[in-house]
Amino acid sequence: MGPSSVVRSVAAVEPDLDDLGASSRRRRYLLLLLGLLAVFLATVVAAVGMGAVPVPPATVFDVVGHHLLGSPAEVTWRPAHDSIVWRVRLPRVLLGAAVGAGLAVTGMALQAMVRNMLADPYLLGVNSGGSTGAAAAILFGFGAGWGEHALQIAAFLGALAASLLVFVIARTAGRITSTRLLMTGVAVGYALYALTSFLIFASDSAEGSRSVLFWLLGTLALAHWSAPLAVVVAAVVLVTCLLTLWGRRLDALAIGDETAHTLGVSPARFRLVLLVLVSLAVGVLVASSGSIGFVGLVIPHLARRVVGATHRRAVPVAALIGATFLLWADLAARTVLSPQELPIGIITALVGAPFLLILVRRLHAGSE
Repeated sequence: MGPSSVVRSVAAVEPDLDDLGASSRRRRYLLLLLGLLAVFLATVVAAVGMGAVPVPPATVFDVVGHHLLGSPAEVTWRPAHDSIVWRVRLPRVLLGAAVGAGLAVTGMALQAMVRNMLADPYLLGVNSGGSTGAAAAILFGFGAGWGEHALQIAAFLGALAASLLVFVIARTAGRITSTRLLMTGVAVGYALYALTSFLIFASDSAEGSRSVLFWLLGTLALAHWSAPLAVVVAAVVLVTCLLTLWGRRLDALAIGDETAHTLGVSPARFRLVLLVLVSLAVGVLVASSGSIGFVGLVIPHLARRVVGATHRRAVPVAALIGATFLLWADLAARTVLSPQELPIGIITALVGAPFLLILVRRLHAGSE
């Protein structure tokens, strides 16, 4: 066999090797997703069963199966366990999973949008706007005519108003740049946080002030079977799917505007679409759970370390890790000082602050 024949043989084999490598990577990625999904489902069962009143996993399955599928038909468990699992803990766990996943994927989108690895969903001031709306509802009865969901509606309207304010200020000459968006979000966030603090001090209600402070640190205690829970879950599923489908656009935007233009992506237009999508999603999350920090900052970095920076792969991984992480954080919040409950933001901050310090040190070391 001559040299030319050898070259042709190698050239013919190389595509097959590439296909085998791609197939192997896809298989490893699918196995990783299945493993994360299994851990998440196990965490759901543990979170529903653990608490001040422990419920065995078998009872958890029986109660959920009875309410969803009618099987088992015969009730052999205590009524108290039925109420704890179905009415109290399961809605809370579903809300916590949705909020954790939503904060994680919106954090990843924001970091690509502003090309800053220290960005999180509260960068846009949406969190502060939601807190201001909630404070107005709790302390001064804003939206009292909206019924039992007045707090969530007021918080969402506040978050939406903050998003619109950031958009109007950051948009100049028809364009929104990452730097302008970053600075505007920080400024609006601080201004609204100051307004929330003023509302607390202007109120004569000590109980209302404590409720607002608890809200500012995050809570899942408002979870129950109702339309808001369905809205949160649907919003998170929709945003996660869209960001996964837009993975290549996010990759291009994260590299730079010039690269995005080269690949056929309009940075200004796509950044505007992301701003609207993330703002609405974070507004829904804040309206249902208050201010829960660090999840949108920490989890995207963990996802990238696991599967790399490709957003099409990293977004689903971030959603599963974020959901699992927040469930364990909530479990710690309601059991560490049981029967007293801690705001969940304290737990996420205790985990996230050391991670942020490590990340800053690594970024500093990489720039030297």
